[in-house]
Amino acid sequence: MLDHIRERLEAEIETLTRELNVELPERISKAVELGDLRENSEYKSALERQQFIQARIGHLSHRLSELSKIDVESMPADRVGFGSKVTIVDLDLEEEMTFTLVAGDYMDLEGGQVSMASPIGSGLQGAKRGETVTVQLPRGERRYKIRELVTLPEQLGM
Repeated sequence: MLDHIRERLEAEIETLTRELNVELPERISKAVELGDLRENSEYKSALERQQFIQARIGHLSHRLSELSKIDVESMPADRVGFGSKVTIVDLDLEEEMTFTLVAGDYMDLEGGQVSMASPIGSGLQGAKRGETVTVQLPRGERRYKIRELVTLPEQLGM
């Protein structure tokens, strides 16, 4: 999982770096050729995009450095945390859900991932298999039982 996240971040940084160093200078050069820069929307748009890309690359680079600080060996092997694959049962609706807990920037909703900062994510952190957890959601309080739990250390065979 950590390798997949690292690859996604590096790929996005590479794409943005190419746009910043190759594509945007070309757009800016063409916009300059059009003349008066004070009223040149192409020029302003390219500069705004350049600022956005620089900020995004900085953010992604920071996330990469945070990712390298994650010590899987120090993570509890029996409690919900980053990277845990969790199957829960909503005790009121009798519905089952399975997802993986990730940090918000790495989240892929279609891939069955939930942010650790979300109400469900933060409510489950630290819980063990078999425990019942009460989570405050925007639509009210919900009770979930943790049916299955595979932590990141378990996934990596530790």
